[in-house]
Amino acid sequence: MQKRHSDRKLYFEEQVCTTEKYVIPFIEQIKEVKEGMSVLEIGCGEAGNLKPFLDRRCKCLGIDLNTSKIEMAKEFYADHAYKDNLSLISEDIYKYKHNEGTFDIIVMRDFIEHIPNQERFINQLGAYANENTVVFFAFPPWQNPFGGHQQVCQSRLLSRLPYFHLLPKKLYRGTLNVFKERQSLVDELLEIKETGLSIERFEKIMDNSPFKIEYKVSYFINPNYEIKFGLKPRVVYKVVDSMKYLRNFTITCLYCVATLK
Repeated sequence: MQKRHSDRKLYFEEQVCTTEKYVIPFIEQIKEVKEGMSVLEIGCGEAGNLKPFLDRRCKCLGIDLNTSKIEMAKEFYADHAYKDNLSLISEDIYKYKHNEGTFDIIVMRDFIEHIPNQERFINQLGAYANENTVVFFAFPPWQNPFGGHQQVCQSRLLSRLPYFHLLPKKLYRGTLNVFKERQSLVDELLEIKETGLSIERFEKIMDNSPFKIEYKVSYFINPNYEIKFGLKPRVVYKVVDSMKYLRNFTITCLYCVATLK
């Protein structure tokens, strides 16, 4: 396990940096981020992705099922100058009801690959959107070297071992158990295996949803790797990006902005 997975303040600051430098400029290819806009982040964790929006005096709402992360987020924002513009809720997104109009921007960074029933979820997003809403997705394709999020393993070897999450489920579980990973982590990683998302499946879900993809970029080096490892983001070559199914094994992150059809 890397330090960033246990030091949540460090993880928070990494989110802030990547969203400020890469996510907001990416969104602004389609929609300028302005003061007073309403921003929803689903699966916000400690809500580091929301800080650059809050710094611009947007009205921000973060939702996450993990109560402890939401409580930590409240601590991180306790002294923020615009904290009154921020709401943080611990809630199951499938149960959340928003009755105050729709959002200008919806953000899901490294979230959609964790949620079950992704088709249902993306269709539900339509309730939070209008014709001017932009939705930002960022996720690692399941088949990429660390698409199973195995970097969170306690075992030094497993946390650095690429592709082993692609083993059949029984072998994958057995490997995690042999290395004495705690049961809660094994359950979490197996759940990710169940919900893991390829680019092709994501595109198919979007085709059958109320949304259309306006702009997308596939990265060979994830923008977040700059703050994590000092590596500059690199977009994949077009010839690689055109190789359906095979591209999932090399693309470490897909950035995408969508709007209602």
